[in-house]
This record gives sequence, structure tokens and C-alpha cells, in this order.
Amino acid sequence: MKYTKFIYLLLLALTGNLVFAQTKTNPAVMKDFMDKRFGMFIHWGPVSLRGTEIGWSRDKQVEKSDYDNLYKEFDPTLFNADAIVKTAKDAGMKYLTITARHHDGFCLWPSKFTEYDIAQTPYQKDVVGALNAACKKQGIKFCIYYSVLDWHHPDYPIHSSASQIIDPKANMAKYIVYMKNQLKELIINYDPYMLWFDGQWEKPWTDEMGRDLYRYLKGLKPDVIINNRLGKEFAAMENKKIDHSKMVGDYDTPEQTVGRLNMDTPWESCFTICNQWAWKPNDKMKSLKDCLTILSKTAGGNGNLLLNVGPMPDGRIEARQIIRLKEIGQWLKTNGEAIYGTLGGPYQPTDAYATTRKGNKLFVHILKTDSDAVSLKNIAGRKPVKAYVLGGGKVLIEPGTFDFKIKLPKTQPGTLQYVIAIEMDGEIGKTVIVD
Repeated sequence: MKYTKFIYLLLLALTGNLVFAQTKTNPAVMKDFMDKRFGMFIHWGPVSLRGTEIGWSRDKQVEKSDYDNLYKEFDPTLFNADAIVKTAKDAGMKYLTITARHHDGFCLWPSKFTEYDIAQTPYQKDVVGALNAACKKQGIKFCIYYSVLDWHHPDYPIHSSASQIIDPKANMAKYIVYMKNQLKELIINYDPYMLWFDGQWEKPWTDEMGRDLYRYLKGLKPDVIINNRLGKEFAAMENKKIDHSKMVGDYDTPEQTVGRLNMDTPWESCFTICNQWAWKPNDKMKSLKDCLTILSKTAGGNGNLLLNVGPMPDGRIEARQIIRLKEIGQWLKTNGEAIYGTLGGPYQPTDAYATTRKGNKLFVHILKTDSDAVSLKNIAGRKPVKAYVLGGGKVLIEPGTFDFKIKLPKTQPGTLQYVIAIEMDGEIGKTVIVD
């Protein structure tokens, strides 16, 4: 009898795993997502009134009672969804992800399931809806961030960023129903291209809850793309190597670090344009060189870049951040061929260069611009035919037995990175060349 029960449970587990595997997002949809390569992340909410970090500063830099009442004075009268989406488009970004609900539980849309939302603020207007409409009008894919934890909700067992004490009165089952209701509301009302989850590291949330929610969402919209932060297996800030078979979701999410070169598992690195995710006065901003290096290394590793901005309390993105984003967009007007729709590799990115490829073209992103030459191992069965700088002149190549040398144009130290296109005598494929 015990043996029969064991076999039954084993078959049930295997069937459950098979069902989960069958719900995965269509590969063609995932290819479309990965071809986009570059998106805008937006972290925003009433916390911008204090200039501290969203979610994490609650019960730390900002007292819980103060933080939880900031929505009563949140009135971003200069918020302009069309202007923000145009800023993303001018930067060369192809999708946009808004923090519809962060760990603090505040909702940037008027939800039927809570009064802790934008409808209860002096502003009252639907931020998520406005961004969705602007994205669809301007041809940008609209995506939604939603935290699986909610320190504000009475049924979520943890109520503070500063403490992991479990509330015995909380009811996780009721909380998951609340989550599902809100997520169904978001899918029906805004039809997001992608859902970006976060917060699953806390103990009350389990992998099985993540798998159940993934199945539920796929039942609502089969082709919605979902990141891997419904489960515990993700690269995170440590950039750890993950077990793809344990991943709950469609792609990995290294944070504030460029992911590893990976031709099998899709991934997206998220970075801040300044230091803090939410707006902070006088926050140090990344240089154009740093932003472009991150973009090239990310594409070179076969990943996407989600670059974050934090609007100010009045709803505007800082002028200096808009300028930086436009500078990235200008670079992409010349070099976008080496970013969009490419594969990473075949060489590991280094501090001197990164490489991407498309068809018979190899794109070498020169990051160390005061170098005289770059040597690359030969690609088996392929020979370079000609080389040139994107937006510039021809480049000489010296072939060798084991490698070939690219003679670089004369530049000054500190010159902005550029891309050399090398046309091969045939398709390059997906091979990775290991040093």
C-alpha cells in the first residue's frame, strides 16, 4: 500500500512538472523580447517626496507611519506619460517597465481590491493606464513590475523592511487571492507585454507558490512574458550561476551587474542610471561611457539591459537624466545594428571589448579606445572578408594561424566607444569561443 502511494505521488509530481513546462512562453515571443535588447525601468511612488529608496526605506530612514501616509500628499501634477515614453524612445529603448506595486504595497493604478492606491491621492489619475496608453501610441512595449511581497498588507506575514518577524494573525492564502485578483485586474485592464516580479526571497513565499502563480497568469494570457523572480532561483546581485531547470519563469534577472555570457537561458540585467532606484536629490549619475559599456557588455553576453530612472515628486524625470538618455540614443542611431536583434559572443566580454553577431557579421565593441589593436581567436570555418567602423571608414585585419588582429583607428584616451563590423564569408552561428 505504501509503495502504491509512493508511485502515485511520484506520478503526480512528474505530471505537475510536465504541466508547468508546457505553460512556458512561446520561444518566438521570447526571441522578440530578447531582440529588443534595451528597456526603461521606472521606480516611482509617494516615497519620492522623501527622496529615499522605494520600499526599503520604510521603517528605516522613514518612520512606518510617515511612509504609509505619504500618498495623502502625493500630487505629481507635472507627470506626463507621453513625455516619459518619448524619452525612452529617444534613448533607443524598446520597452518600458513601471513599478505598479513595490514592496511597500502602494498601487500606481486605481485597484478595486485596495484603497492604498493612486485613486486616494490628491492626484487621483491612473499612472499605469497613462503609461500603457502612451507606450501603445508610440510603439513601445508596456511592462509591469509587481512585488510578490507587501509589507503594508495585513495578510502578508512580514510587515517591515527592518524585521523578518512573522505576524501570526496574517493569512498567506487570503493574501495570494488578493495578489491574483490584482494581477488579473492588471492583465485585463492594461494587457502588459511582460510582468516583472520581485520580492520572492522572503520566507513566506515559496517556489510552489511561484509555480502556481505562473500557471495562473499563463491561463489568463498565455504569451505574457514573466521573469524568474516568482521563484528562488535567480542570479541576483551576486551574479551567481543558476540551475535553469529550477527557474520559475522565462528569463533570469541579474541585478546591478552584467550577466554571464549565456546562449541558452535568456536574461536581462537591471541597472540604475544613478545610485538609488527611486529618485534622490543630487544622486550621482553614471557617465555616458559607463552606460554604453554596460549596454555593450550586456548585449555581448546575449542579454537585455533594463536601465532605471526615478521620476521626481512632481512626476518629471530629471533634465540631466533625460540628457544622458538622449546621448545613449544618439550613439544607438549609429551603432544600433550591433545591439538590436543580435546574438552575444562568440567571445566573452572583457574590459577592452565586447562582441555581438548577426548573420555573417561580427560586431566588435571597442571599449578601451586608446588600444592600437585587438586580437581575436579564429572562428572555425570562417574568414573575415572586410571590416569597417560603423558610421566610419575601413579597418585593416591581419589574419593569422590561430587568431586575427584588428588594427584600430587612432583615437585619444577617453574617446567614446565605437563598433567595428567584420563581415565573414558565411554565417557565424551560436558557437562560443573559450580562451
